[in-house]
Amino acid sequence: MTISIVIPVHNEVENINPLLNEIIAALNNFSDYEIIYINDGSRDDTLNVLKTAQKTSPNLRVFHHEKSCGQSAAIYTGIKAAKFSVIATLDGDGQNNPADIPNLYAQLQAQREINPKLAMIAGWRNQRHDSAWRLFSSKFANGIRSRLLGDATPDTGCGLKVFMRDAALQLPFFDHYHRFLPALMLRAGYQVVSIPVTHRARERGVSNYGTLDRLWVGISDIIGVMWLKTRMKLTEVSEIEP
Repeated sequence: MTISIVIPVHNEVENINPLLNEIIAALNNFSDYEIIYINDGSRDDTLNVLKTAQKTSPNLRVFHHEKSCGQSAAIYTGIKAAKFSVIATLDGDGQNNPADIPNLYAQLQAQREINPKLAMIAGWRNQRHDSAWRLFSSKFANGIRSRLLGDATPDTGCGLKVFMRDAALQLPFFDHYHRFLPALMLRAGYQVVSIPVTHRARERGVSNYGTLDRLWVGISDIIGVMWLKTRMKLTEVSEIEP
């Protein structure tokens, strides 16, 4: 069992070491793994804490964006850098529980034996620990997205996902694309399954993303993804042997 863990962070200095320790503990039964942190132009001491952690964590790789490019760009940097065929992403704020990763990995491997077109297991925060406003705005946005895109994913905003790297590299990249990974996987001809995962209240730091900003930007993104769906043509290809 091998896996690459991708974590984008922006000004999360207080969460680096606690989350890193949890990830290492969760991956105890994997034969090999790597933990890829992408520091997305943090203005606090996040990068220095990551550099220090590298001295005692040989599986930790650190990438740095000189300027903040956004969560999607950071995730894409991690996917491109990953060396293993299976990738797990999770948010750097500690609200995703790394202990869920082995189960999502096992589900992906088991279901792919039956259905090779399955490329992603998406986390579903069915019991969230957020403010009432964040819960409302997320439910509202998920409802609109699901009706317009038909991605049958109850919680596309959950940062915890396990998926095949080669499938992810086939997806079109654009700013905010991480919120549409299930829909983009379906557009490319793959299949996605959602599984309930643990969600925790933020204990340290503050959110770097405003709900109103995400809501209004998401509308234009949804329109863009709808257009992409109309331009996709899936082909069945077979090689003719001489």
